[in-house]
Amino acid sequence: MMQPLNNSSSQPEQAINLEEQLFKFIKHWKWIVLSVVLALVGAFFYIRYSVPQYGMSATILIKDDKKGGSELDAFADLGIITGGKNTIDNEIAILQSRTLSQNVIKDLEFNVSYFVEGRIISPESYKNSPIKVLFTDKKDAFYHKDATFIVKPVSEKQFELSGNLKESPKLYSFGQKIDTAWGTFIIVNNFKKTISDNPITVKITSIERKAASYNARLNVETTGKKTSIIKLSMTDPIPEKGVDFLNALIQQYNYDAAEDKNIIARNTSEFIRKRLIIISEELDSVERNAEVFKKSNRLTDLTSDASLSLNSSAAYEKAVAENETQMKVAGYMLDLVKKVTNQDLIPANVLSAAGNASAASGLIDEYNKLVLERKRILTSGTEKNPRVISMDEQLRGVRYSIQESLSNIMSSLKINQRDLQRQEAIFAGQVGQVPTNERKYKVIARQQQIKESLYLYLLQKREETAISLAVTSPKAKVIDAAYTNGLVSPNTRMIYLLAILMGLLLPIGIIFLLDLLDNKIHSRNDVEKHTSIPYLGDIPLSEESSDAELDSRSATAESFRIILTNLEFMLAQSTPGVAKTIFITSTMPKEGKTFISVNLAKTLALYGKKVLLMGMDLRHPKFTEYLNIKSNVGVSNYLSSDKYALSDIIYKQDGFDNFWVMPSGVIPPNPAELLNNHKVAEVFAKVKQDYDYVIVDTAPVSLVTDTLLLKQYADVFVYAVRANYLKKGALSIPEALHRESKLPNMSILLNGLDYSKSYGYGYGYGYGYGYGYGKPEEKKPWYQRLSKK
Repeated sequence: MMQPLNNSSSQPEQAINLEEQLFKFIKHWKWIVLSVVLALVGAFFYIRYSVPQYGMSATILIKDDKKGGSELDAFADLGIITGGKNTIDNEIAILQSRTLSQNVIKDLEFNVSYFVEGRIISPESYKNSPIKVLFTDKKDAFYHKDATFIVKPVSEKQFELSGNLKESPKLYSFGQKIDTAWGTFIIVNNFKKTISDNPITVKITSIERKAASYNARLNVETTGKKTSIIKLSMTDPIPEKGVDFLNALIQQYNYDAAEDKNIIARNTSEFIRKRLIIISEELDSVERNAEVFKKSNRLTDLTSDASLSLNSSAAYEKAVAENETQMKVAGYMLDLVKKVTNQDLIPANVLSAAGNASAASGLIDEYNKLVLERKRILTSGTEKNPRVISMDEQLRGVRYSIQESLSNIMSSLKINQRDLQRQEAIFAGQVGQVPTNERKYKVIARQQQIKESLYLYLLQKREETAISLAVTSPKAKVIDAAYTNGLVSPNTRMIYLLAILMGLLLPIGIIFLLDLLDNKIHSRNDVEKHTSIPYLGDIPLSEESSDAELDSRSATAESFRIILTNLEFMLAQSTPGVAKTIFITSTMPKEGKTFISVNLAKTLALYGKKVLLMGMDLRHPKFTEYLNIKSNVGVSNYLSSDKYALSDIIYKQDGFDNFWVMPSGVIPPNPAELLNNHKVAEVFAKVKQDYDYVIVDTAPVSLVTDTLLLKQYADVFVYAVRANYLKKGALSIPEALHRESKLPNMSILLNGLDYSKSYGYGYGYGYGYGYGYGKPEEKKPWYQRLSKK
């Protein structure tokens, strides 16, 4: 239904219309419903043919080594082993280790799987497999290479074997040995009732890959932060197989832990045994050394022996000290004599304490006298005095004699010192021998005590280790053995819910994306968001005839009537007594301005108004597509030549009493120059006097300036915009023309509007008009009526 004319001079703020946004998706409800249905069908087939996954759980308690004790605790009191206590994180890492899983897979032979061929899927058979492959000799390839072979039973005794184990199918008997690169095996018949005709696929998977598959599904976690209880859980398509794996994993974990303890215990016991042999030998040796020491040193009463030798040792010690003093004095005098000159005196009384020093003392006295005599002579003479020279010679000789005498004294004192020291050593040795012997004996006794204590300690630990080895307990206590939690996947409710969500989101997302990327004008709302030009109205998209009959109940005819009503408001200020000129233009060709011009003129003519339709689009005239024109002579011919009168280019339309047409004429090479001709003003002055309305079809404004050359003759400009054709960015052209007032009294008309794709418009045309005309409206199905809303 037509909305009131928008006369605002500025572009209004547009709030988000949630109802309008919702309509963008509701109008495509068929595709959304189809998408949801297809998603639900896909979910149904996914659930129907997907392999179900079941959950398994087990709970264990990790025992604390501090309470139970380990073999390493045998030496814990020595302080040489610290730490080493297993934490819960370590145990979780061990339970999730690849090595532990591989050992379980080997023991259970889970790397050999059986699949019975079905119509659509081939589920794995565990304990109910029709056959069983027993390997009597496994080669390295059995654990590290993949293989697949097919067993097809032929009878109760024979089967056909094919696959990559054998190049071509071959017939074998059940129980017959078969040699392959993976090892030697036999296949036994496990049929319960009758022979299965379906082939059985046997897959051998490498231990590494199989263990990795189970590790990826295994979850190990503690039940609390301050607890040592661990919960093991996993999923598997075969509940019994998953339960067996968890139980075997716990059993293997306990076996490895016990084996580690036993290895430590055995190594500890062997270490203690070897050390006892060595300590026993060392203890015996120390005791023998003590016996020999006492015998060799005649140890009876060490205190009495020391008292007898103590006095003699003290006397000789004093003599050694005195002799050493004399040696030092003699040595000092010898060094002094070597340094003195003929002017220096030598101390005379220093050697008084030295024995056998009389000769040296006499030489020193003689030397000092000569020095004093020389100094006296020098007081009255010089050093070149013959007496002085003679005395120098004497002094040198005396000094040499003194040195010889002192050297002899030193030698005598050294010999005496050695004798005294030897005697002192004899007596001192006798005194000091007692503590030495006592010290040596204490060393031997201490070694004997240490060896004896260590020997007794190792005997005790050997018994403790033997007891620990005999009563080794499992590392983990099973609280809850592995059990099945039930079906984990597929989660039917969740899958259907996701299917519905995907079915809704996929088409909605596509619609949203297409709408986001869509830059075309579709509705009045798009026009009003990008322009401030008054909105005149809209014309619906119609496949009917372009004739707008007065009694027509079509939406197209009704829209033209409403547009004319709105135009009357815009023409209210036009000059009375002359024709009202309505110019029709657009941004680009093919926007329907000619269609609008023709139907506006026809509608006015049906109202009884005298109407002239002028074709001023000299470049692309299209009147002939809508009207029957008798001649091709028109405006271009009149403006370019003087041989035509104005009446020669105006043609009355058949079937109308008041409808005339002035076609564009032939296409000229210079349309802009012709429109600048002074005849144009004369044409408009004439037709305004002869008609009530003049409808002018002009050229698009974005391509040429033809329309702008005619703007002064217009009372109102109708700017045609074609829906679903013109881009939104192109509305900047009419907006600029309006803002700069280049086209007078301008309004926008939206042409070709598809109401089924537009929200809020298009319903109600024809209501209240033409009662009793035509056939009653046919009632359409509910989905068609819903799609129109």
